[in-house]
Amino acid sequence: MKGFVFHGPGQSSWEDVPDPGVKEPTDAIVRVDTVTICGTDLHILKGDVPEVRPGTVLGHEAVGEIVEVGGDVRTVRPGDRVLVSCITSCGRCRYCREGAYGQCRGGGGWILGHLIDGTQAEYVRVPYADLSVHPLPSTLDSPDAVLLADIFPTAYEVGVLNGRVRPGDTVAVVGAGPIGLAAVATARLFAPERIVVVDLAASRLDAARSFGADAVAFAGESPEQLIADLTDGLGADVAIEAVGLPETFELCTRVVRPGGHVANVGVHGRPATLHLEELWIKNLTITTGLVDTHSTPTLLRMAAAGRLPTSSLVTHTFPLDAMEEAYDVFAGAADTGALKVVLGAPRHDVVAVPAA
Repeated sequence: MKGFVFHGPGQSSWEDVPDPGVKEPTDAIVRVDTVTICGTDLHILKGDVPEVRPGTVLGHEAVGEIVEVGGDVRTVRPGDRVLVSCITSCGRCRYCREGAYGQCRGGGGWILGHLIDGTQAEYVRVPYADLSVHPLPSTLDSPDAVLLADIFPTAYEVGVLNGRVRPGDTVAVVGAGPIGLAAVATARLFAPERIVVVDLAASRLDAARSFGADAVAFAGESPEQLIADLTDGLGADVAIEAVGLPETFELCTRVVRPGGHVANVGVHGRPATLHLEELWIKNLTITTGLVDTHSTPTLLRMAAAGRLPTSSLVTHTFPLDAMEEAYDVFAGAADTGALKVVLGAPRHDVVAVPAA
């Protein structure tokens, strides 16, 4: 089969790789129909995630069809259309029993495209399939569903829930990429008074408005002052960091009010300074986190009911074998305007041929 392989920082290619097979009785093999590219994949290509070894197929999000299962798999069978979660869960360790699947110690957690071959390929092996894939309703299109493998659960759990967004809050979202926009959409579920989005790109600030931001601020023009003006000098109740840079994390700590929450979602490749000489007195709660995907079933139901703006995030589509081009477009978002790129399309194995 073909897969997108990481060969070291700055080196990757779409190439022939071995077909996956069932290794454990809890495995499933999925024929990939639809995938997307995550900002974390770009961090891997930059060398920010050293645990990823050269030769690994990247990707941790997919929609596809089950083609084979191990003998212990009970909840899915060949022919089922499923969402492949970015997080794998053994279901038995302490963390899985607590619903903290991202911290699984039984061979799960974030392993696809990280510690084992991932989803940016024609087929993928998914360990612990009973808890790590989700059957999909026929009403939910694959390009919408694939955004629930990572982007929406991450924004919702690590940003909105960890940040404890409540009715009447002022929420500052720093970064209007896919995660930031999904944070805007899911924060609105809690009826905040206002959502303020900060970014460097005018096109992304426009997108933030369309997702429900009440105010936007260009990152280079004193967003702290705008947030102070909107809150009578108090600051945001919740600041969600959705970029992964020292500057954006430190900005969040400056715009949040005393007693507020900073929820870091971004993947950081460099150290950020924690200014405790200024923050110790502010009673702040700062959270970090890897998504657990415990919210995925709920988000799937909401998406199927049309309650999440998933399709609005997809700006570019490609066939699966255009992976290298798709990466270039996604990495060059400042020039291309890309939010989410989606690759692949549902296969049609039976073609109706009109009678002569």
